[in-house]
Amino acid sequence: MKQRRALLASAAVGALMLAGAAAVTVPTMAAAASSGCQVNYAIASQWNVGFSTNVTITNLGSPITSWTLTWSFGGNQQITQLWNGSYTQSGANVTVKNLSYNGSIATNGTASFGFNGSYSGTNAVPASFSLNGVVCNGTLGSPSPSATPSSTPSSSPSSSPSSSPSSSPSSSPSGGGGNNGPAPALHVSGNHIVTAAGKTYRLLGVNRSSGEFACIQGNGMWDGPADQSTVDAMKTWNVHVVRIPLNEECWLGTSDVPAAGTSGAAYQQAVKDYVNLLVANGINVILDLHWTYGQYTGSGAGCSDVKATCQKPMPDMQYTPTFWTQVATAFKGDNAVIFDLFNEPYPDAADGWNNPTEEWTCLRDGGTCNGITYPVAGMQTLVNTVRATGASNVLMVGGLAWANDLSQWLAYEPKDPDNNIVASWHSYNFNSCSNVSCWNTNIGAVAAKAPVDAGEIGQNSCAHDYIDQVMAWADANGVGYSAWTWNPWGVCSSNGNDLITDWNGTPTSTFGSGYKAHLVTQTP
Repeated sequence: MKQRRALLASAAVGALMLAGAAAVTVPTMAAAASSGCQVNYAIASQWNVGFSTNVTITNLGSPITSWTLTWSFGGNQQITQLWNGSYTQSGANVTVKNLSYNGSIATNGTASFGFNGSYSGTNAVPASFSLNGVVCNGTLGSPSPSATPSSTPSSSPSSSPSSSPSSSPSSSPSGGGGNNGPAPALHVSGNHIVTAAGKTYRLLGVNRSSGEFACIQGNGMWDGPADQSTVDAMKTWNVHVVRIPLNEECWLGTSDVPAAGTSGAAYQQAVKDYVNLLVANGINVILDLHWTYGQYTGSGAGCSDVKATCQKPMPDMQYTPTFWTQVATAFKGDNAVIFDLFNEPYPDAADGWNNPTEEWTCLRDGGTCNGITYPVAGMQTLVNTVRATGASNVLMVGGLAWANDLSQWLAYEPKDPDNNIVASWHSYNFNSCSNVSCWNTNIGAVAAKAPVDAGEIGQNSCAHDYIDQVMAWADANGVGYSAWTWNPWGVCSSNGNDLITDWNGTPTSTFGSGYKAHLVTQTP
């Protein structure tokens, strides 16, 4: 919720220390320079029943336009998910082929892919590899790293609830194919998000905070790296969507952004670069408008500043329509990107929870709203704004009570000519709707008629017992979810939790480990 954001933003400043990841690099040298290869087989992480590996192929022969890499496991390893390639496995024998975008490898050039796998006993590295039928002979390197207890899927007793229709192994997910190739274009069909092929697709992943606060605080952009290595770390968690909170003043480059911040064109380019990187790696993106302009000091206020330095109860008419015009124009035509129009509305708190009809009307129609001193941009205005650009991207619209209350969402859903709206739901253990009974009546009623996505889930303790319940319910009801937050701030308090201890994706000992253990069992 809103106060948690402000406190985490402060905690994040200066928390940029990176920890090294255990990995085993197994070089396999080419037999001949004219037609050879080198393979680096790097086990990035390993636990008692599974492991994650990154593979890099170096072509030491003539340029090639397509590749097939083959090997045999020395034990009972089974690949459960693979990205940046397609694979088949028969017993111990594995064949991996390039995808449409990474088949060409120049002389001394490289191509890479990664996979998750299961095993029992010893996770021995393969003895040899062949590229397009040419054996890459050489001496294998160090043995596999010892098991990492914090990565153990069994740390979550409810990681595979029997009621979940989505708990099957993720080697053949519908639509996106385990991060194989670019992320799928998505649209709404009935009460589901679907791919272009019409297959149901749940948004399962993480929030990556900092785009909402670092710039306005004069601390640059991402509060850490936003590069291929961090994306690879997300893949080992089976992340299929990353929700990116944004700041409207930083995007627009207003004078309120400090000189040391990232503003205007530089901010926009940083967002575009990160989005493009994620989408190219098979990960969908939710762009979330998180911090906005407008002075508010009423109930639930995170700050008294008119600037976009905290979360406000509703978006503003001064900047928000312009923000969404520009964002929609920048990303129209890329329907792998979803627009979350406003993070966590709370006009009901601003109104003192006095009149639900007025509060839901404020959410949809905006204008002059009780308790809010600035002109409000309603969700209908923002839907119209996006569609006026020609963008057909999926839109997310939250409910009241910081997106926790969807009780009248269907009655006040904005009209969309593209019929492409998802109900945005946030669930924390300190929310009012925080039990199965409420989810069945409040959230389930919406999910029966429209897609629902839990853009934020979390709890105010270091455990994962509450999110286990949320995920079990969401799995059984076709609802997607993204945990807060993929940032190594060292935060474990009443204000929220980190999923990771470093940018290599090492999970925090309880909250992060519990979430990862469940996420790796799921299909989108």
